[in-house]
Amino acid sequence: MLEEYTKNANQAMQELLSLAKLEKGDIVVVGCSTSEIAGKKIGTSPGPDIADALLQGLLPPLREAGLFLAAQCCEHLERALVVESEALHKHGLVRVNAIPQPKAGGSFATEAYKHCLEPELVQTVVAAAGLDIGGTMIGMHLRPVVVPLRLEVKRIGEATVSGARTRPRFVGGVRAVYDESLL
Repeated sequence: MLEEYTKNANQAMQELLSLAKLEKGDIVVVGCSTSEIAGKKIGTSPGPDIADALLQGLLPPLREAGLFLAAQCCEHLERALVVESEALHKHGLVRVNAIPQPKAGGSFATEAYKHCLEPELVQTVVAAAGLDIGGTMIGMHLRPVVVPLRLEVKRIGEATVSGARTRPRFVGGVRAVYDESLL
């Protein structure tokens, strides 16, 4: 089962990256409920093994593309995010003081903290794209304007998977001309 989670996570990330029009150095936020993947109510069944399997699928395409993961914590850490130190400095993020644990941050963020070379916890990011695995509500960490993406991977385990990218706002009025490549 864990191998299937790794495969599905990798496929979802690959698809997100192919659709999201990202630039090297962008942040991709991922929220994940391992409880939902296991078919339980969000926040009730920590799954570090599930989180590890997902990260094995998610991280390689991100790193290959030169992108940063922001792993969203649960509400017990106010949806703070685990990022690499490099992302913190490059994007001028504000560090906060906590180390995620399975029951205070969630299994996904806890495992992401372990997978980082130099982990940091930040209060918020303004990500260019994201994956929501299990209804974790990543929208607060996406820059405007959010564009939902239809992914082939609809579920990982029992959890629904949603993808999103962002695009620049349209400014101007009836005389404005827009760059079609940014839509």
